[in-house]
Amino acid sequence: MDAALALKRHIYMIDGISSVPLVTVRVDEETKTRMESLERINWSRVLREKIAEVLERETRRNRMEALRSMDRLRRKSPPGWDSTRFIRQTRETRYGPRRDGR
Repeated sequence: MDAALALKRHIYMIDGISSVPLVTVRVDEETKTRMESLERINWSRVLREKIAEVLERETRRNRMEALRSMDRLRRKSPPGWDSTRFIRQTRETRYGPRRDGR
């Protein structure tokens, strides 16, 4: 095994990544050239961190939406609200009237 490959394998082990799925990112030529000019930047690490950041943000957003939905559902129904009638109307709108005549 040549020294460069051994070094790369060692770096991945240090980073805690030994066997993970590969994700390929395409960039235009200008971006690639600019990235190559910054040799000290570990672009894989930059992308992994950004992906983790976006995943965390979206997970938080989904949790907040779920909490808002739960708060709406938890509200008390107005006086006289007939949930059975509402469900029946919704089903009839979606599927048509009941066939058994009830």
